[in-house]
Amino acid sequence: MKVFGVTGWKNAGKTTLMERLVAEIAGRGLSVSTLKHAHHGFDMDQQGKDSFRHREAGAREVLVASTARFAILHELRGEEEPPLEALIGRLAPVDLVLVEGWKRDRHPKLEVWRRVTGAALIATDDETIRAVVSDDAPEIGRPVMPFGDIARIADFALREAATL
Repeated sequence: MKVFGVTGWKNAGKTTLMERLVAEIAGRGLSVSTLKHAHHGFDMDQQGKDSFRHREAGAREVLVASTARFAILHELRGEEEPPLEALIGRLAPVDLVLVEGWKRDRHPKLEVWRRVTGAALIATDDETIRAVVSDDAPEIGRPVMPFGDIARIADFALREAATL
């Protein structure tokens, strides 16, 4: 599958850009899936629900299904976090997988950067970052695209996506 990433520091606008990219690319008739990295524990399950009780009892995986969707909750139970490629391998085939986070992985990506966050540009030291999305980024020898030009950003992502 083709993979392209969106990375950047906290509060730079990564999730907003991801949302707009998914809508733009899906609106072109292409299938899109996303992966989102969380740097902390998270839970999609609710205490007291059957699936939560199954996990708490020790189940390694719990699959919850309905007529609208299904989800698999996989407990690592002390194992290492799976590498990005392994997680991508669990997805159904699509035209493009957009990855949010995983800044240090080697897939092609763009950086979302805003001066007001006070964070340094990651792109200056990372050749996997092919462009920067920003309204005020300094010149770094790579394309800089404004937040509002979603069609151009989508075109770029589709061109730069790599098969993993």
